[in-house]
Amino acid sequence: MLARATFRAASAPSLVARRGFQSTRAQLSSPYHYPEGPRSNLPFDPLKRGFAFKYWGFMGLGFSLPFIVADKEEQAINALTQSIGGVAEQWAISGLVE
Repeated sequence: MLARATFRAASAPSLVARRGFQSTRAQLSSPYHYPEGPRSNLPFDPLKRGFAFKYWGFMGLGFSLPFIVADKEEQAINALTQSIGGVAEQWAISGLVE
């Protein structure tokens, strides 16, 4: 297969040269072409003032949120356990719960 393509290219060089690959400038009026370059594809501007504060604040919140939620869950469970603690003790005395 490659030999045939090579033979065709060697026998008809004008056909190979006529393929006409072109590169055109992206049309910015089209909704499918966007400006190119560094930081042009980001939904925020990292060069603005206060970006580092917002960035690290967002990262810190994302890291600490699971711990905060777990602490709140634990507090809720402890409060529930204490509120039904008297009932559980009565059940333990009557032999319903070990």
